[in-house]
Amino acid sequence: MSMHLRLDDDRTAALRERARQEGISLQAAALRAVDEYLAATDRRARVRRTAREQADIWRDLMDRLK
Repeated sequence: MSMHLRLDDDRTAALRERARQEGISLQAAALRAVDEYLAATDRRARVRRTAREQADIWRDLMDRLK
């Protein structure tokens, strides 16, 4: 699938500079950013899900300790 990404001038310059520093293309830098975003949001979702599950498991005990 093809996608066009429009960045403002400041973001474009920052991304171009970071890509230059790392010796990668703008495309590779943008893909890396997307991959990191997806990984981070996946981790947060798993943490939230686990917290809800643990809260359900320990709810009775927590209520008794109030």
